[in-house]
Amino acid sequence: MSIVFRRLSFWFALVGLIGLVLFIRANTSVAAMPDPPVAPPVKPFARSIGASGIIEARSENTHIGAPFAGLVNEVRVAVWQKVSVGDPLFSLDDRELRAQLTTARAELALRTAEAARARRLYERITKADAGAGVSEEEIETREGNVLVAVAAVAKAQSAIDSTEQLLERFVVTAPISGTVLQVNLRAGEYVTPGNTTPAMIIGSIEEMQVRADVDEQLAPRVQPNSRALAYRKGESSNGIPLTFVRIEPFIVPKKSLTGSGSERVDTRVLQVIFAFSNNESLKTYVGQQVDIFIEELE
Repeated sequence: MSIVFRRLSFWFALVGLIGLVLFIRANTSVAAMPDPPVAPPVKPFARSIGASGIIEARSENTHIGAPFAGLVNEVRVAVWQKVSVGDPLFSLDDRELRAQLTTARAELALRTAEAARARRLYERITKADAGAGVSEEEIETREGNVLVAVAAVAKAQSAIDSTEQLLERFVVTAPISGTVLQVNLRAGEYVTPGNTTPAMIIGSIEEMQVRADVDEQLAPRVQPNSRALAYRKGESSNGIPLTFVRIEPFIVPKKSLTGSGSERVDTRVLQVIFAFSNNESLKTYVGQQVDIFIEELE
């Protein structure tokens, strides 16, 4: 009986030991990493430098501001609208200045009438006979009155010209030809100069460019005229061929963040500008982030 009990005890202990091993293995094993939802892009060059970039308008994004504080009277363009140099974008309330212009025009009419009267008096005296008793001093006085009246007319006309030039500033026009990318104001809103949010953004999007941020540690390896390929976020194919434009000769703190948890925010970067032709099939937009591979030349 004791022998049977010892054998049973042995087998129970063995089963318990096996169960413990299986339990430990099940709770300490590492699950296999799942495949990424989108395969990462394959390096297109034998040797390349990786960088992140952001798409800009070819002329760079032109931020339109207000020349002075005022109430928006009318917004004359919309997003996606094409504009040329000098086209009106928006206007500010100019009623106060137009009232001043009306006053200035009335002042000009008054000064013009006074100048005409002074001229008639002067001509009447100069045509009079010497025996009329008109002194030389009187003639000089009348001549001086004419000169003063003419100067007053010029001053009134200058006030009108100045007011009209100020009125032109109340209508903000496009400084470049391009497409309206963003409109951040509405009629009735109050705008101020130097606002962190621009009133509008304009850029040429037929030709676009990419501003690549290369880590400063890799900056010496970037060479002019290097080929490059850009991939939009979430794409591993349909790379966009880029044409080298220039290297910005100034290392700056990195501002365009990709959102990666392992991304360093204290990095300083060399900015390299590339260009590409935009078309409907690409469906690229200003502000879009891309992954860039820059060919490392021998």
